[in-house]
This record gives sequence, C-alpha cells and structure tokens, in this order.
Amino acid sequence: MKPVQVLSDPEGFKLLADGTRRKILHLLRAKEMTVGQLAAELSITPQALYHHIKKLLKGEMVEVVREERIGHLIESYYRATAEDFLLMSGKLRSQTLRDRKLAADQVTSCLKALRKLGFDLEFDESKISQVVDLRAGLADCCGDDERHTRVIDGIWNMDNLDLLTQQIASDLAGKLLMSDKEFTNQQATAKKLRDLLLSFIKK
Repeated sequence: MKPVQVLSDPEGFKLLADGTRRKILHLLRAKEMTVGQLAAELSITPQALYHHIKKLLKGEMVEVVREERIGHLIESYYRATAEDFLLMSGKLRSQTLRDRKLAADQVTSCLKALRKLGFDLEFDESKISQVVDLRAGLADCCGDDERHTRVIDGIWNMDNLDLLTQQIASDLAGKLLMSDKEFTNQQATAKKLRDLLLSFIKK
C-alpha cells in the first residue's frame, strides 16, 4: 500500500464525493476485507457494497490482495491502494473544487477544525458555497493550462520527493508559471476570500 496516491482523473473526484465509498476506503486502509465483511460493517447489502467496490476497483483505489476458496465459491479480499488519496488535476484543484458536495464537505470540516482551535466562526451553506467558489477562482488563475498541467503532474509523480516537499514545489511552480496579470487576479481573489472568512467571526 502506497502512503499517498495522486488522482488526476475527474472520475476519482466523483468516487470520493460519495460517503459510503469514503467509509469503504477508511476500512480498507486498516485491513483486508471481503465484500461480506464490509457490508456487515456498514450495514448495507452485499449487492450494494459490491457496486461500490467495482467502481473503486475501476478507479484503482482498491485492489484484490488475495482470494480464498470457500466450498464452490472464491472469496476476494480487498484493500485500499493507498493510505491517503490526493486529488489533483492540472490547475490543482479546480476540478476538485468544482465538485460541489466534496468541496463543501472539505471546507466545512476545515472550518469546524478551526472552531476547535478557538476561532469563533459562524457560517451556513451559502457562506460555504462562496468559499468554494473563491477557492476555485484561486486555482483557476494559475499559469498556462497545458504547461501548468504538465509541470504540476510531473511534480506529483516524483517518487523521490515527500508529500510536503511536493506541495511546496507545486506552489512555487504555480507562482513561476503565472503572468503578472494572473498574479494580480490571484491576489485580488485571495483578498476577497480573506474578507469573507473574517466576516464569519462572531462579533
């Protein structure tokens, strides 16, 4: 199992937007399990569970690690292909962010985490949606599309760099690929995002 798997196919974003599939991956990070075991753990039918497993197999997020014969049947054991999945597509994250449900869930989780750290924040679905749009705008104003995609994908496929170093390299490359106009637009969008977040603080 790899520590991190980078997903650049937009279908991967859709797969992870589903709560049941996220739970399946969480369980399969910990240990190998069969469809029957997963179905029992998640309280859903084996048929419904297998539907999700087929999609995750196709998306290369789970794999068959072994098979056991039980009578006339062969039971497959599955596990996640990575401990964590990183969603990337060319301009970071624009397509990820435009998957509304997944993006909204991510932003909500982050804001709730900030509350635990002492930020007295008040927000609703409308404000979360605005944050998603502004973050997508930040991703969209970075560099020439084809070249940016090639460079960023190259960074995330470098096995000799750890995750944090890849993130730093990706950020630096994005800055290098921006035109002056794109940089100015990004700064303006970043200010709008900051002003919006400041408006969440209870008076």
